[in-house]
Amino acid sequence: MSIKIIKNKELSIWEALLPVVILVTMLAINVYVYGDDALGGSNQFVLLLGGAVAAIVGFCNKVPFARMLEEINENIKSTAGAILILLMVGALAGTWLVSGIIPSMIYYGLQILSPSIFLPATLIICSIISIATGSSWTTSATVGIALIGVGGALGFDLGMVAGAVISGAYFGDKLSPMSDTTNLAPAMAGTDLFTHIRYMTITTIPTYIMTLLLFIIMGLMVETNGNVDIGTLLIDIEQSFTVSAWLFVVPVIVIGLIIKKTEPLIALFVGTILAAVFALIFQPQVLNQIAGVDRMTAESAYRGILDAITTDVVIPTENKTLTDLFTSGGMQKMLGTIWLILCAMVFGGIMDAIGALSRISSSLLKMAHSTFGLFASTVGSCLALNITASDQYLAIVVPGKMFAKAYHKKGLAPENLSRTLEDSGTVTSVLFPWNTCGAYHAGTLGVSTLDYLPYAFFNIISPIVTLIVAAFNIKIRQLISTPNGGVDI
Repeated sequence: MSIKIIKNKELSIWEALLPVVILVTMLAINVYVYGDDALGGSNQFVLLLGGAVAAIVGFCNKVPFARMLEEINENIKSTAGAILILLMVGALAGTWLVSGIIPSMIYYGLQILSPSIFLPATLIICSIISIATGSSWTTSATVGIALIGVGGALGFDLGMVAGAVISGAYFGDKLSPMSDTTNLAPAMAGTDLFTHIRYMTITTIPTYIMTLLLFIIMGLMVETNGNVDIGTLLIDIEQSFTVSAWLFVVPVIVIGLIIKKTEPLIALFVGTILAAVFALIFQPQVLNQIAGVDRMTAESAYRGILDAITTDVVIPTENKTLTDLFTSGGMQKMLGTIWLILCAMVFGGIMDAIGALSRISSSLLKMAHSTFGLFASTVGSCLALNITASDQYLAIVVPGKMFAKAYHKKGLAPENLSRTLEDSGTVTSVLFPWNTCGAYHAGTLGVSTLDYLPYAFFNIISPIVTLIVAAFNIKIRQLISTPNGGVDI
């Protein structure tokens, strides 16, 4: 991945921060006025307004408009893969609904997962899948969607369930050797992959234990919304779908493809096609219902599957809760999220073009007068980049490039930097609605970022633990001078 950092010596820190302050203020007002509906379009336009403020700052500092457009173009190009994955996740969710995969997951999940153990079980299940696949995105798009359905049927607040899903998903995203961010962070810091992974356990394991304990306590103390009659729910599911363990073949194949390092887009496409085939075999009555016919024909089957892939599909049941769960927006549902990502890339591109991202990071670097200050500045820089650039890769690459020499000068081994980049850059990206990761998970799980944010314990605690470790100098690895005047670990 080639990401350049644009510097602008004329830009002051106040000029660099002005677009950020205005953007955050406008977004806060927007959320206050619109609530959960803010992602329906108003937040997107506010991001464009923030980009306009950044452009005005750039014009005042003689930054050519052509450079801004070039950076916007580069940013949007970098999200092409994510946009395609989002569309394919929408298609996957639609076919997994009409094929009975998600209803079967909910059916068996309701029998296995009692309310008292559901939240910690969700965390553990998502942790295992994300470690195996190396992808928080794939975890949310597969078992995450099903667990949201089970949690909804059990009467849980969906923000809690999504928080457990995301916490588990990012645990694996941090530690799996197949994760792109787990490979990117050590590359930026100048250490090797497995040294980086081993060193991350110092902060990641305590964070995970605290997260697990919090979800265990919540599972024991939180009352779900009403008394759920599991038996009635199971009967209602059986009346609407053909429930079969054979349907789990599709998710197993998809996860297997990811583990074998198949491109996620290809794996999701294969999962969509296989689910469409399984819908023809197992759920002809559902396809007939979607197409509005009594007997399946080639035309009605085609219409039922294509509607599930592309547009809104609702499978009515005798239970309103299940009807709400058995709803899918297909690819169409993801268009709002894609719109948000594109507008965020406009803001991030202009901020990069005028040199604001570089200026903010360099100012934070100047504040690092001690070892703890250096760690704190790195965390602050990663958070600032996740807010301003709206992209977790930039939140790793920019601080990684700018802080590497500072860590070396203080005699700190490079894995200190790579771990801090992951503890703050990777995991906090999902906490901001306009960040590509926040937009993706909110769109995929159908739960707004602000609803799951208070319960994404792993993501919130990670940067705090890394600062505590630095403050108390716990296992901070130093560089050791060698006889020839060099340094070694």
